Amino acid sequence: MEADIVECDKLKESEDTDTFQDEQKLIQPASLKDPKLEQLKEALVLWINSTLKAEHIVVQSLEEDLYDGLVLHHLLTRFSGVHLPVNEIALTSAAQIQKLQVILEELDQRLGLEDRSQIKWDVKLIHNKDLLATLHLLVAMVRRFQPEVDLPANVKVEVVVVEVSRNGLQSHAQTEVLTEERDGSSDSLGATQREDPIDQLLGLQAHKVNAVKQAILHFVNQSMSSLGLHVDDVDQQFADGVILLLLIGQLEGFFLPLHQFNRIPVNSAEMLDNVTLALDLLNDCGFQMANVEPQDIVSRDVAATLKVLYALFKKHKGK
Repeated sequence: MEADIVECDKLKESEDTDTFQDEQKLIQPASLKDPKLEQLKEALVLWINSTLKAEHIVVQSLEEDLYDGLVLHHLLTRFSGVHLPVNEIALTSAAQIQKLQVILEELDQRLGLEDRSQIKWDVKLIHNKDLLATLHLLVAMVRRFQPEVDLPANVKVEVVVVEVSRNGLQSHAQTEVLTEERDGSSDSLGATQREDPIDQLLGLQAHKVNAVKQAILHFVNQSMSSLGLHVDDVDQQFADGVILLLLIGQLEGFFLPLHQFNRIPVNSAEMLDNVTLALDLLNDCGFQMANVEPQDIVSRDVAATLKVLYALFKKHKGK
């Protein structure tokens, strides 16, 4: 039984079988390397970091950074406004488990999952850094609190389900769905609106617009860090085209000679030349920016600027 031994080293033989759950799900090694799973993990990390930027919380690993309840508590507070009577920092394992118990009870209520079969996580799984349970929980939170966040669709993993009994271990393989396929038939929006999610975004509540802006801003700064550049204001800092040109070069993998654009534009005409070049480059790289004019960016049109940045974000966020 090959499935019996997949990742069996994770089942610590020194533990008594009574400490196991009745059922454990272990992601197959091949699925852990699936690009779609990596894209989902990166999208969730980006979502968390952009959401909690004001709290100066930075997550690097979903497996390592969520088990103690700190991040989950801050996310819950941000989206629901509830402040639970738990310590900010839980140092011992017992304190962390107690904290998680309080947080997950509140989260399960807020997520509206009255059917217990829909809940694919629990305190023990999260505290044991179970990636599958952590992903299920975070995806459920995105769907409930920020459904406009664009997670990769149709992400599935192959898992080995290990059942522990007095008779020993039994296992079987199955497919676990993390995100559903996008159903075009359920989308009542017109084709033009589907192609312009930023237009839809700007019609949402201000805090949701800001959350997406922060996600894009985090992505931009990650991409520009090797150049020593930092962007603080999505609405203003792309108007002269300089950072936009450098960002496109970084993401699309080409060097733009400095003499080809105005490094320190001094008037609107030079800014317009820069932005025109940027949009031409995007067009050459296969981006469709038909509804964005260079003058829109120069005049600091928020929708136009976000459309350009979102197109880059959508293509490169999982890389």
